[in-house]
Amino acid sequence: MLINKVTLYSNDVDQMRHFYVHELGFTLIESSEDAFSIKAGCSELEIRKSHSDEDPFYHFAFNIPQNKFKEAKTWAKSKVTLHKEADEDEVYFEHSDAYSLYFSDPSHNIVEFIARNSSAASEENFSVQSVINISEINITTNDVMSAGKGLIQYGVPVRYEESLKEDGLNFMGEYEEGAFLLLGPRGRRWIFSDKKAEVYPLSITINQVKNIEIDSEGEIRFTDCRDIPTT
Repeated sequence: MLINKVTLYSNDVDQMRHFYVHELGFTLIESSEDAFSIKAGCSELEIRKSHSDEDPFYHFAFNIPQNKFKEAKTWAKSKVTLHKEADEDEVYFEHSDAYSLYFSDPSHNIVEFIARNSSAASEENFSVQSVINISEINITTNDVMSAGKGLIQYGVPVRYEESLKEDGLNFMGEYEEGAFLLLGPRGRRWIFSDKKAEVYPLSITINQVKNIEIDSEGEIRFTDCRDIPTT
């Protein structure tokens, strides 16, 4: 599975645009008063204005080259404050054979840089242009089992063909592709954060043609982008 585009919502589009484009250096693809999108390797991240009284936040990750984690950490520390868990500002995931670091953006999203051993290496010095793609995006819902079964039927399996966990975090996607939809219930704490998962609307395009939309109630709708008329 490849994550081509993710659309999130924020109550401060201007501040988010400044952070991602001017502070971190991502390439701006499109921009308007109420939205903007940036290039994240071969993926696109779009931020749109929220019309809710709540403050939406999400967890998402960017894949970076397998051999650039130390450089990425030095680079990130010059831009942001890294989150800590048990006084550590990085973590090694044995199950995924990957190193990660975490920080927040102006909308309090939990942003992750992850260097998977399965990702390509790079000979270039690390910069935000080294980002390979969007690696993870959370899907938080009130009915994990129903959503998980829907994703499986839509062609997104549970990693390693594991069983769906109603109360835990499910990595939806093939391990070899290094991109996952993180399906889980509300109220679950995100590591390297004091925030608990909550339901907020978002849209995800995978494999170029499949679109997954989550509304403010956590309901999921699946559509084929080829069936959506263009103007």
